[in-house]
Parts: sequence; C-alpha cells; structure tokens
Amino acid sequence: MTSIKFCLVFLVSMSLMVLMSLAMPSLKVGYYQSTCPSAETIVRNAVNKAMSSNPGLAAGLIRMHFHDCFVRGCDASVLLDSTPGNLAERDSPVNKPSLRGFEVIFEAKAALEAQCPQTVSCADIIAFAARDSAYKVGGISYKVPSGRRDGRVSRENEPIDNLPPPTFNAQELEQRFAQKGLSLDEMVTLSGAHSIGRSHCSSFSKRLYNFSETNPQDPSMDPIFARDLKTKCPQNAGNVNPTVPLDVLTPNRLDNKYYINLKNHHGLLTSDQSLLSSPSTIGIVRNNARQGEIWAYKFAAAMVKMGYVDVLTGSQGEIRKNCRFAN
Repeated sequence: MTSIKFCLVFLVSMSLMVLMSLAMPSLKVGYYQSTCPSAETIVRNAVNKAMSSNPGLAAGLIRMHFHDCFVRGCDASVLLDSTPGNLAERDSPVNKPSLRGFEVIFEAKAALEAQCPQTVSCADIIAFAARDSAYKVGGISYKVPSGRRDGRVSRENEPIDNLPPPTFNAQELEQRFAQKGLSLDEMVTLSGAHSIGRSHCSSFSKRLYNFSETNPQDPSMDPIFARDLKTKCPQNAGNVNPTVPLDVLTPNRLDNKYYINLKNHHGLLTSDQSLLSSPSTIGIVRNNARQGEIWAYKFAAAMVKMGYVDVLTGSQGEIRKNCRFAN
C-alpha cells in the first residue's frame, strides 16, 4: 500500500513539473531572477509578517487569486480602485464583503517599487502571495511561473458573470470552471481551499430555514450540524450577518479535512455539499478525503494551472506603479 501511495504521489508530482514546463513559455519560473532577484522573497516576507498577527489572511489571499483569475484572467484587475463613472471589481457585491488581504499586496508592491521600480507586476504579486499563503497554513509548496502583466480595466458587474456563487450545484460549477479551462478534477481539488476561511450566514441560510416548500431545512445537511449553525445564524438577525468557519474540523489549516466534512454532511455551502451528491464528483471527493498527501499535490498543480488563465504577457497590459491605479 505504501509503494502504491508513493507511486501516485510521484506521478502527480511529475505531472506538476511537466505542467510548469509546457505550453506557455511567456510565463516561467524565476522570471525576475535577473531584473529583481529578491522579488519573491519580498512578497513572502510581507505575507509572513501579515499572517503572524492574522493567520486568517491566508484564506483571503488564496481567494483573491481565484477571484482575480476568473475575471478577465490573472491580471490584477481585482486590485483596481473604482473611478468616477466606473465601479471596479472590488466594489462588486460578490467581492466587497468577502475579499481580504489587499493591504498585504499593497505593502509588498511598495517594497518592490522601492527596490525594483516598475518591474514586478501586481498580478504576479497576487500569485506569489497565494502560493506563500498555501505553504504557511498547509505546507503546500509549488513554484509559480511568472511574467504576467497587469490589466487596465475593472468592471463591477463582471465578477457576478464569471465567479460561481455559493448556490451552484456540481454541474453548474463544472461548467463555470470549464469555461476557464479547468477540469472537473481540478474544480473539486480547488474547492478544497474552503478548508480555510469563513462564510457569511447569508451565503447558506436558505439551507437552514427556507430550503423548499416541503423541507424548510436542506436534507443533505447533518441535522446536528444544522442545529449548531442556527445558534450562530439566527433566522431573524436583522442587519447582522455573522460569519462561521467553512471547515469545522481544522478551520486554520489548509488540508483535506474539507472532504471529510462533505462525507459527514458538514459542507456549509450548497456548492460544497453538492460535490458529494453528484455522481460525477463523489468519487473525487472520496479519494481526496482518503489521500491528503495526493490532494495537496493536486491542489498545487491546479493552482499553477489556474494562474495561466487568460494572462497578459509581453507587450500586453502594463506593469502598474501602484496596484490600485492604472498608470
């Protein structure tokens, strides 16, 4: 059994190495080696400093990379401020209440500008910060191909059209990820990022109180788990919208316990729990629940692949001087 596990880990590891060397030479590992050798160290230091006082920022930085790449590609459009006449992605109702960690990116950018002016893109800083967060809270290590350029456009309505909402089922999730060139297995694997972070009660309260005409409570949710959630998310809370951990087992550790939660019917969001009920994804959930080490390798590979989504390179886009504004 041990030898089989080793072979599986080896194969996934080799696939990751091949993925990073294939297809898109415009991105490469060590892109800043000659122009700004300390680039990745500066970002890592900013991430570690921030997380030493607030470990919860890891979830925000990983989510930021996801939200950036799914809207206009990985171009740091999620960082741009709104301007008169144009609301930006950051002010979308999808992003405004949930994204965190902007100050970490801005601090890293300021340090980089002081050392290597207008050299390191904000898009690459987001990718580096997500990788460093995954290592800090999960021990997941991977190399980030870089060389992304920053976009100049950010529109408030586009996150709604591109990001999967928490009410999606597995089939809808598969379609949305496929639009970004990500496979079914990669979709389920990346969903494991919900092993960390928190969710507002409004994102799943319908499962507790208004699921359907015949079932006020979602029958796919463990009744004891639901009863506990109701104490944290009362039905008549007014304007109060509390948050609860996405993973009740290891809320501050990026690991495969997320999939164990799904098997125990402790998935918080519809988009999470539906992965266990769908015939196309249940096997992947069960494998990821059993094989934490292999899931970690797959997660690393999927993060690398996601970082290629619709990137700007070469003469496209720009290197922003300030991540909040186009030059």
